[in-house]
Amino acid sequence: MRRLNKYILVFPILLMAIASSCGPQSEKQEADVSKRTVWSKEQARDWYAKQPWLVGADFLPSTAINQLEMFQAESFDTLTIDKELGWAQNIGMNTMRVYLHDLLYEQDSTGFFHRLDQFLAIADKHQIKPMLVLFDSCWDPFPALGTQRAPQPGLHNSGWVQSPGYHALKDSSQYPRLARYVQGTVGRFANDDRVLAWDIWNEPDNTNASSYGEKELPNKVDYVLPLMNKAFDWARAMNPSQPLTVGVWAGDWTSYETLKPIEKASIDQSDIISFHNYDKAEDFEKRILQLQQYDRPLICTEYMSRGNGSFFEGSLPIAKKHKVGAINWGLVNGKSQTIYPWDSWQKPYDQEPELWFHDIFRKDGTPYRAEEVALIKRLTKGE
Repeated sequence: MRRLNKYILVFPILLMAIASSCGPQSEKQEADVSKRTVWSKEQARDWYAKQPWLVGADFLPSTAINQLEMFQAESFDTLTIDKELGWAQNIGMNTMRVYLHDLLYEQDSTGFFHRLDQFLAIADKHQIKPMLVLFDSCWDPFPALGTQRAPQPGLHNSGWVQSPGYHALKDSSQYPRLARYVQGTVGRFANDDRVLAWDIWNEPDNTNASSYGEKELPNKVDYVLPLMNKAFDWARAMNPSQPLTVGVWAGDWTSYETLKPIEKASIDQSDIISFHNYDKAEDFEKRILQLQQYDRPLICTEYMSRGNGSFFEGSLPIAKKHKVGAINWGLVNGKSQTIYPWDSWQKPYDQEPELWFHDIFRKDGTPYRAEEVALIKRLTKGE
């Protein structure tokens, strides 16, 4: 009996020791995690050679105002997702860029993964392989779980939220939680052929000066840069079969020396190079030529803002000529209200703008501009 009591006492201690050795429990342990290296240029090119010409949109179903509403159990809308991805497939799109959120994992990781798996199944049904975005520095810095606010009339992206939010970003004690999110999510889908790539952080140094600038964390980039580098490490530790990337989106890309530190980190850490460009066709091509110096596959993960001079007819043929993937902002006009321009934050619109800023389809599936849809079909399907 005494011998049995001894084992009863020791067993919980053994369990605690085992548990303490698992997962990202501390920064020291994070640093000790073995990880794959950044892909060589040859590995990146080999991967890209197996892909079709990648064309798609940054996707949010029209019934969701942000990432949380898209994936929370109460508002996860598979019927709308299925319908709208069908419209995308019909015009030849084969990828979507889809935003996730750290709070979804914290709320219910099992349920979140189940719904993400459902989403991937629907996308696969439509022959679409999404790029999944883990973190995002754009718009509202104070995300909250639960029922999301209704759209503010006439305002572009009135409910989109950052990940991580203000408080998590400035608090390094939350790194272990964020590490669990990254490693749990990437690890769960690391060998899933339905996932195209992992976009670690969208526009990491965006301070949202024209919208939430006064509410932003001062010196935000000083907090983002070290966390972004850690997020690359956390993701790479799961040995994903898909490439990792962070897009460059603003600045002087003439040479590596002209890049800002966060842009250098983005280029250095990325298996494939991604970028944003919302300018005219000439500038779009100029940016491509600048980024070709890194000799890696290129995917433009945001473009097409009609009011800013960026159109399908200007940028998409250039992307095809240079074999650059092209993912435009917005598929269907919905609760994100990205048909309104960025300057709606200074002067909200009281009616639908004559010139849509983003998006391709109305909620009933009819295209905003039939000639744009015809162009996309012709370039993707050879019609």
